[in-house]
Amino acid sequence: MSDTVKNPAPAVAESAAPIPAVDPRLLVREEGLKGYLTEFQRKVRGGELGSIPVILGLIAIGVIFQSLDGSFLSADSLSNISIYVAGQGIMAVGIVFVLLLGEIDLSVGSVAGVGAAVWAVLSVSHGMSDGLAVLIAIAAGAAIGALHGFFFAKIGVPAFVVTLAGFLGWSGLQIWLMGGEGSINTPGGSLVEQLTNYYFEDIAAAYGLAIAATAAYLGSMLLDGRRRRAAGLLGRPVSEIALRTGLVGVLALVAAYELNQSRGLPLALVIFLAVLVLADFVVRRTTYGRQIFAVGGNAEAARRAGINVDKVRITVFVIAGTLAVVGGLFIASLSGGATKSLGAGNTLMNVIAAAVIGGTSLFGGRGKIWSALLGMLVIQSIQQGLNLLNMASEIQYMIIGAVLLAAVVIDSVSRRTQKSAGRT
Repeated sequence: MSDTVKNPAPAVAESAAPIPAVDPRLLVREEGLKGYLTEFQRKVRGGELGSIPVILGLIAIGVIFQSLDGSFLSADSLSNISIYVAGQGIMAVGIVFVLLLGEIDLSVGSVAGVGAAVWAVLSVSHGMSDGLAVLIAIAAGAAIGALHGFFFAKIGVPAFVVTLAGFLGWSGLQIWLMGGEGSINTPGGSLVEQLTNYYFEDIAAAYGLAIAATAAYLGSMLLDGRRRRAAGLLGRPVSEIALRTGLVGVLALVAAYELNQSRGLPLALVIFLAVLVLADFVVRRTTYGRQIFAVGGNAEAARRAGINVDKVRITVFVIAGTLAVVGGLFIASLSGGATKSLGAGNTLMNVIAAAVIGGTSLFGGRGKIWSALLGMLVIQSIQQGLNLLNMASEIQYMIIGAVLLAAVVIDSVSRRTQKSAGRT
């Protein structure tokens, strides 16, 4: 018998070798500005596309519609978009939380309708204080979300089934609450009416918000760098901090200028941005936010690590229900009142599509709160452009459906690329 042993074939081809993770701060320190390009190429090869596709999409949308109708990028048009994104955008923030768990909520549209109906019946029909009626409506949304979360987390009913049942059941409750009234108009000067109809006309408001937002962004990066250095890690180079702050400042000031050329800074936009900032802080800077990602990535591993998975799941659906009602009140304000059909139609499609188009993964454990803003900007920009061109609503549905499919395809391909590159 021969003692010769043949060399075994390599188990994994070199082409499938994992792409090593490299700290971009180290690359920048060693290679200067070239390090940014190196890190960008590494991320693209590894399937980490981030917000690149949606940003490129927004640029393409702006160029195409502006070439077809010169009023698309006008101050009034952009001001309208900033109003339209608020209601459904706030609802999309709640959906981002749910998608981070790897679940879905099909009831947000009907929950929004129930919340608007509760507010309208209490405030308009029964003369209750407007503010108290709003608080009760929001509390109702939180209770509905808690009920969904209970059946999902404690009973084990799939979230898809629970929220599908909720979609039907809450739609019926909405119609019942409205009674014989087809609609209840929003009183002039009421809190809900002001949500989408109040503007800070003083130009200092928009510019002040732009400067404050830029300063807050700079402060967050400096604080993050300080924490990293305290932990013995590399912080962002000064050049990168300056570049990022400059870009944010320019975009914020341009947006403020455009809004001031129209009616001023909309209250709706201010509230939407406040919701985004608060939700982003919760997700990225708190233990609870890290638990959401952990449960969405691997629920069993999270449970073994000591995380109360049921609590996380229930509270996420509470957040989704609460924000659904807040968004519903914005929609009621925009449409002039609560109706039996508020939250129906394409509301659910737009809200879920916004979160996915913005970059939140349908598979859980990956995404950002700002996906809600980016996704809603894409959807509302398309709708605004098609409205200016007098396109039929069915054309809008087909285009947004195609964009949603493209976003899911990009997400799927990205995950597959990351897996083959050893990044997941």
